Amino acid sequence: MTRLDPLAELVAALQKLPGVGAKSAQRLAHHLLRTPREEVDALVGAIVSIKERITYCSSCGMITDVDPCGYCTAGDRDARIVCVVEQPENVGAVERTRGFRGRYHVLGGAIAPLQGVGPDDLRIRELLVRVGAGGVEEVILATNPNVEGEATALYLARLLKPLGVRVTRIAMGVPVGSDLEYTDEFTISKAMEGRREM
Repeated sequence: MTRLDPLAELVAALQKLPGVGAKSAQRLAHHLLRTPREEVDALVGAIVSIKERITYCSSCGMITDVDPCGYCTAGDRDARIVCVVEQPENVGAVERTRGFRGRYHVLGGAIAPLQGVGPDDLRIRELLVRVGAGGVEEVILATNPNVEGEATALYLARLLKPLGVRVTRIAMGVPVGSDLEYTDEFTISKAMEGRREM
C-alpha cells in the first residue's frame, strides 16, 4: 500500500466532510498551509474539544456540554409541549422564530428504508417513554417536508395518538414572498391541505 504525502492525506480527510468536494478540499488544505501555526493549533484544539466535551442530552437528544441540556432544564420552557425534530441543527431553526417556548425531542434522523434507517435506529422509543411518563399534552411533529420526514411523522402519529396526547404537524406550503408560478406541485398541495380560516 502506498503512503499518501501529508498534503494528499489532508485533502482526502477534508473530502470526507459533507459538502466538500475535491477542489474545495484542495483549497482548504492550501489555506491551512498558509495559516499561522497558532491558528491551526486552535482549530485542531476546537475539533478535539468537541469530540471530548460535547455529548447528547439523555432526555431530548440535543447536542450539549451538560446533561440534561439547557432546553430541558430551563424553567421558562413549557414541558407540556414537545417539538420533535430530526437533527440537532433543526432546533436552531425553530429557535430562530422566537415563537416556540416548549421543549424538544431530537430523533437523530428520519425513517429512510433505502438508506437502511428504520424506526429502531432513531430515538423513537425514548420519545414514547417520555410522553408515556405523563405531563406532555402536545407533540408537534416538525420533521422535514420530504418523503422520509413525512413517513416519520405518520409513523410517530400512529404511535403517539393512543397515548392520549394531541399530535400536530407543522404547516407546510408556499414560502412568504414567493410566486405561485415558481412553486412546485407538492408545495402547493401541502399549502392547500394546511389552509386555515381567515
